[in-house]
Amino acid sequence: MIERIHTGDRMSKIVKHNGTIYLCGQVGAGDSVTEQTTDCLSRIDALLKEAGSDREHILQAIVWLSDMTHFAEMNAVWDAWVPAGHAPARACGEARLAREALKVEIIVTAAEKHSN
Repeated sequence: MIERIHTGDRMSKIVKHNGTIYLCGQVGAGDSVTEQTTDCLSRIDALLKEAGSDREHILQAIVWLSDMTHFAEMNAVWDAWVPAGHAPARACGEARLAREALKVEIIVTAAEKHSN
């Protein structure tokens, strides 16, 4: 069964299928890479919680930066956010994002968290 949450005409914010959670690309508010990354990761936390998961269950993350010169600044926030021992498979690349002001977009796939 496929479950779609917060579905609009173009996309769903969350799609769940067979215990796997797919989040649409998340961006954050703010002017700096640090602000945008922090806000983006906060949004990911909220969506994962709503979907029945958390950052310890992230399987894969794809990070898009508007400019690879932001790599170290984004990683400083990312490294503090990822729980020790739970780093997901990750890719990071440079892309033109949807709006000029955007510096970071992150796409996450996670496993559902099952209570014992």
